[in-house]
Amino acid sequence: MIGSVDTVAGIVPLVSFLLTRADHLGTLKARYGIDRMSYRVDPGLYALGNPNENSSVLVSANYKMSFDALREALPGRDAWLLVLDTKGVNVWCAAGKGTFGTAELIRRISTTNLGKVVDHKKIIVPQLGAPGISAHEVKKATGFRVCYGPVRAEDIGTYITSGYRATREMRRVTFPWIDRLILTPMEINPVMKKYYPWYALVMFVFFGLQQGGISFKDASAGGLPFLLLGLMSVLAGALFTPLLLPFIPFRSFAIKGWITGMLSIYVSIKITGITSPPNTALLAFAYLFFPLASSYIALQFTGSTTFTGMSGVKKELKISIPLYIFGGAVSLILLLVYKLGAWRVI
Repeated sequence: MIGSVDTVAGIVPLVSFLLTRADHLGTLKARYGIDRMSYRVDPGLYALGNPNENSSVLVSANYKMSFDALREALPGRDAWLLVLDTKGVNVWCAAGKGTFGTAELIRRISTTNLGKVVDHKKIIVPQLGAPGISAHEVKKATGFRVCYGPVRAEDIGTYITSGYRATREMRRVTFPWIDRLILTPMEINPVMKKYYPWYALVMFVFFGLQQGGISFKDASAGGLPFLLLGLMSVLAGALFTPLLLPFIPFRSFAIKGWITGMLSIYVSIKITGITSPPNTALLAFAYLFFPLASSYIALQFTGSTTFTGMSGVKKELKISIPLYIFGGAVSLILLLVYKLGAWRVI
């Protein structure tokens, strides 16, 4: 915020279209999952430039990256930015969850006294927020007519200049490889921070556990190769699958992730000779557990992609979760068989 604007409805914070170093740093941290759910602005009305009663009203989420993308896309323009309380979630996801919704928009129009701030009755809602907004209910409750803007914030200026008309390209949702790549840190980091350390600990303890106690030499020799396989399964599910998404066969994310995981583990084992000399139980464990782990991680990307919808996600989860549980149980049995064989119990 760089100041404030006096209106008949009260004081409105004034923001700049220029992003600061702190804004860019905050975006970088959010991309890597650092304080992601705290990266938000207060909901309410904001002024951009020098708006008056005839200036456009643009609606956004209170996820700060969404808010920043909107204001940065409007250099030199005068506008009102109406920010909804989406609990720090972006427009698209919040529309699916219902927080970027009709009731919240009506509430925010009322609490900001927007009808006193502007003389017109038009508000621009992002196209990706449309699933959460019922335009006729908003108009009935507030008198404001909802116009759906373009998909991308960068097209907002052109959309306004052309008389609130969007071209076909402005309506088209694209998801090129660079967009998918940008999102991969949010898939990789949670797994590496929350689950991978525990997995590493289990592997070291498992291979180090001997009948006479813990052998650190065995823990290192046996555990390190499987840490590599675990890392490869994370990269297969969270990086390789998103990058190669259009080229991997089948529509199911679970299957795509499994295919990528299977290929990654096969190549890793062949190149490194991790299970040399080969052990049947360990090989079976590797080819069962790690592709399933990759599949599960890839399935998480459904929340970031335009390739599927809510019904598709629910269908995949219904089928995949029992398979993951079964595969996990069989994997544990295979590890137990290996360990008992190494102890010459069986």
